[in-house]
Amino acid sequence: MKLIAYPTVQHPPELRPAPTGRAWMDALPEAYGYRCLPLTIANAHGWELCSPVAFEAVWNGGPAKDNIQITSEDEGLMPMTHFGSGILTFHVGYLFQTEPGLSLMAQGPINRPKDAIQALAGVIETDWSPYTFTMNWLFTRPDTPIQFEKGEPFCHIFPMGREMLEHVEPEIREFNSAPDIKASHTLWSESRNTFNADLKSLDTDARNQKWQKDYYRGYTPEGETGPEDHRTKLRLKPFEHVVTKDGDDQG
Repeated sequence: MKLIAYPTVQHPPELRPAPTGRAWMDALPEAYGYRCLPLTIANAHGWELCSPVAFEAVWNGGPAKDNIQITSEDEGLMPMTHFGSGILTFHVGYLFQTEPGLSLMAQGPINRPKDAIQALAGVIETDWSPYTFTMNWLFTRPDTPIQFEKGEPFCHIFPMGREMLEHVEPEIREFNSAPDIKASHTLWSESRNTFNADLKSLDTDARNQKWQKDYYRGYTPEGETGPEDHRTKLRLKPFEHVVTKDGDDQG
């Protein structure tokens, strides 16, 4: 599967695989946030565009474009106030192309909370569209300066099947209609309660293990091995610069 990025400016933002690490997770006691596999997989689930400049922005609460003030000592591709209404706009600096039937999800950096401003998300049909898109953030509180450091991600992208969600047939069923699944869930729930209780006692297996690792390791509550495609980490490829036959850089 190809995901192609065509630079539309001379110095586009850095485009990189999203890393697993987060500063706030590193700061937790024993960095326990990394024990949550769904969290760490989500962290690395795509690619990030990073701000080429450091800047500060503040919104005074008004609807006009000039109600947002942006200051920076750097030179480069700056955010702007295209829409007004407390919306800060980034140019992504690329035209993205996906294979037929695939769209591009563009959203804020995953699990990177930022005070006083919220990233907005968009889905773009990048398999046919020659149009670029912008990444927008909405101020949630006036008169509160926000900062982006140079190299800090402002957008997270990944391809997704355009028709997949419309083919989903969601259902709610009684748990008793799936006795095997219910029994397995009950086994896990009981073991979880026992494990958490044992954490409070010294010299227990739970105290030594610190956390249950069955899901992380891909084991069922019965101790059986899960599917072969179980992931404990993602290894996404970086964007490779490709030079075409006529010598143009198409990276």
